[in-house]
Amino acid sequence: MRDCYCTVNLDQEEVFRTKIVEKSLCPFYGEDFYCEIPRSFRHLSFYIFDRDVFRRDSIIGKVAIQKEDLQKYHNRDTWFQLQHVDADSEVQGKVHLELRLSEVITDTGVVSHKLATRILECQGLPIVNGQCDPYATVTLAGPYRSEAKKTKVKKKTNNPQFDEVFYFEVTRPCSYSRKSHFDFEEEDVDKLEIRVDLWNASNLKFGDEFLGELRIPLKVLRQSSSYEAWYFLQPRDNGSKSLKPGDLGSLRLNVVYTEDHVFSSDYYSPLRDLLLKSADVEPVSASAAHILGEVCREKQEAAIPLVRLFLHCGRVVPFISAIANAEVRRTQDPNTIFRGNSLTSKCIDETMKLAGMHYLHVTLKPTIEEICQSHKSCEIDPVKLKDGENLENNMENLRQYVDRIFNVITKSGVSCPTVMCDIFFSLREAAAKRFQDDLDVRYTAVSSFIFLRFFAPAILSPNLFQLTPHHTDPQTSRTLTLISKTIQTLGSLSKSKSASFKESYMAAFYEFFNEQKYADAVKNFLDLISSSGRRDPKSVEQPILLKEGFMIKRAQGRKRFGMKNFKKRWFRLTNHEFTYQKSKGDQPLYSIPIENILAVEKLEEESFKMKNMFQVIQPERALYIQANNCVEAKAWIDILTKVSQCNKKRLTVYHPSAYLNGHWLCCRASSDTAPGCTPCTGGLPANIQLDIDGDRETERIYSLFNLYMSKLEKMQEACGSRSVYDGPEQEEYSTFIIDDPQETYKTLKQVIAGVGALEQEHAQYKRDKFKKTKYGSQEHPIGDKSFQSYIRQQSEVSTHSI
Repeated sequence: MRDCYCTVNLDQEEVFRTKIVEKSLCPFYGEDFYCEIPRSFRHLSFYIFDRDVFRRDSIIGKVAIQKEDLQKYHNRDTWFQLQHVDADSEVQGKVHLELRLSEVITDTGVVSHKLATRILECQGLPIVNGQCDPYATVTLAGPYRSEAKKTKVKKKTNNPQFDEVFYFEVTRPCSYSRKSHFDFEEEDVDKLEIRVDLWNASNLKFGDEFLGELRIPLKVLRQSSSYEAWYFLQPRDNGSKSLKPGDLGSLRLNVVYTEDHVFSSDYYSPLRDLLLKSADVEPVSASAAHILGEVCREKQEAAIPLVRLFLHCGRVVPFISAIANAEVRRTQDPNTIFRGNSLTSKCIDETMKLAGMHYLHVTLKPTIEEICQSHKSCEIDPVKLKDGENLENNMENLRQYVDRIFNVITKSGVSCPTVMCDIFFSLREAAAKRFQDDLDVRYTAVSSFIFLRFFAPAILSPNLFQLTPHHTDPQTSRTLTLISKTIQTLGSLSKSKSASFKESYMAAFYEFFNEQKYADAVKNFLDLISSSGRRDPKSVEQPILLKEGFMIKRAQGRKRFGMKNFKKRWFRLTNHEFTYQKSKGDQPLYSIPIENILAVEKLEEESFKMKNMFQVIQPERALYIQANNCVEAKAWIDILTKVSQCNKKRLTVYHPSAYLNGHWLCCRASSDTAPGCTPCTGGLPANIQLDIDGDRETERIYSLFNLYMSKLEKMQEACGSRSVYDGPEQEEYSTFIIDDPQETYKTLKQVIAGVGALEQEHAQYKRDKFKKTKYGSQEHPIGDKSFQSYIRQQSEVSTHSI
């Protein structure tokens, strides 16, 4: 049996690690990981490790999906065969190379030819066992000769700048020069090739590790005597082909990868304006946003970018009120209000996720963490009781937990975000107006979101809401399931409580909570979060924890003679201060008030030969920090920038490198107080509205409309048939909600025109880019499969257009 965990890597840089599943050959992880990708990459890789207590964890195998293939597996559960991991499967990076063939006349008057091979630099080489000290060997190989030369070793870098030139003597056959045909040279240049191998200089006795190679036939020098290009490194030809692939097992993944090409704002104004006026269109079902919900296969697909765009533009409340009103009008029975997966419920879910995430953490996280740590048994199903467990004790444990969670929720009304309260207010008004006889509907309309779709799911799967880092263990998971069921029923205010459980033991347990005080507490809470004239919660502001985690920091030189060494520390960022301490829960060793953060920027790798470094610049000095990987570094830089964005004294220039040995490495200025030499990167103030890129969301909506263009056209036909013909409807049209065929048709026409215009812009951009791009450039090195397939597509497109 093995104790395995799995990592997610961009190329070979680890950005996420699952928990360890012990003693299993078929581990189930069920973990979700989401990230923005902060840099270019070629493979998304997944490594499976076997934990070893005494030495380094051993790799069992890996799955590497090429960036070009991610679309193929998009949002589909797929089993991938594990591949062996060895030096050849780990090759990555690119090399910049120049070749030049020149004639040299020797002392005896004979013309011979010299080949100069210049290795300029490499980028993105693999890091082997935590180090990379690369050197290159250059070999001129032919049928009858092989001559090798070697560069110097570059220490501690995976982007080495070699810039070394090697000369090889080559004699050139007559076909290359216009001499007489009687000249005869013995060696044919066409059969020679230059081979460049990259190695990691290992200080161990096993020999150096192979990092990749490339082979260039000298035929490339036929047209001109010099040649320069970037190449992707390739594995060796005789790599591990002999191993059978099927003997390592397989890994099941579901990868959702989206890549949007976003233009500048003005391109999107027609489509964006059309979407933003959705709230004011009468009836709302004729608006562009509602139409998007109608044509998408999943309502969720439409809800995510719509809510983000409306939040960004401050229009989310009127839009959700409009669609909720329309849905309430269509509802016949007050008991089924907002229970379906409609566009309204998906949009409100998405808004609560974005605007309420922090509220959720403040309210639930401390109690959830305690439940996970204390491991009390709460099983109340007599069938599932373990030996030696007492049913009464378990019931008491569970009752205490439910009471605590119920109390923190019902007392948290003041902290509920304003945007959520405004939405709940409009839901409550709409429901009360539609069902005037039912006095409870004003509560159930709100509780069906705040309890059923917000608190209950978060208690059930805390890891999906970042309340716990990983899945909880089976026992805790069962406890949370029972708590979640009880809270859900308490919040739903149903008339006959005990009857709402299909399990008799749950009905018996629920008797504890059949008191009036629980129903009153729920109603008071719902009243508070759905009243329009609430007092501003800012007045009772608690420090909000925004992010925390281990990172490595360099001593700041606060003591006069202290060592400037690197140490691992636990960092915490709240909306008041940025602190670090020895480990989680300790007293802070150092604190930076938010108003003292003048800028947060990346730090050049050259400064300390360390990757993923950034700097927090304060009035007297800068704090240099190294994050664990590129995704973490981006997340910290983004959130620190957002929090400190409104500071009055923010810098406009900064030093991208460190101050070492008496000068700044970037601009060589000798004074440590010299003003910066590079403009700071701009950012936006720290609030949810601005955390979103409106143009990117509009681009996302454009691609959805484009994807479902055939449905838009069908909907147009449906409008036409409906306004002309009033009889029973055709089957294929009846799926759309169309209240006003003429208005809907008008909007559809505008949507299709707006999407068409953007589509032409994209096509034009691709054509221009294609003309400018050179194969063998730094962006598209030789061996770039995505570029080759791109060229194929473009040549097909251009032949069609001809």
